[in-house]
Amino acid sequence: MVIDLIVTDTGDGFTAEVPSLKGCETWAHKEDEAIEKVLELVRFYTQLDEDKEILVDRARKTKTKIVYKLVFNK
Repeated sequence: MVIDLIVTDTGDGFTAEVPSLKGCETWAHKEDEAIEKVLELVRFYTQLDEDKEILVDRARKTKTKIVYKLVFNK
């Protein structure tokens, strides 16, 4: 399964959201923390076991947004 993760620099922190999973978004002071938090939410929303790996692949970047691809087997 491949889904998009969008990380936005808000100036005072970072939001991370997975548009294909309604309500799957979080905020943190650091980009890495926002990604870690949203990965926990992805596991919850998709009921993915903790032992399953989620590959985070950076796809593209604009001035304030970074798009990642999350790749995992369900």
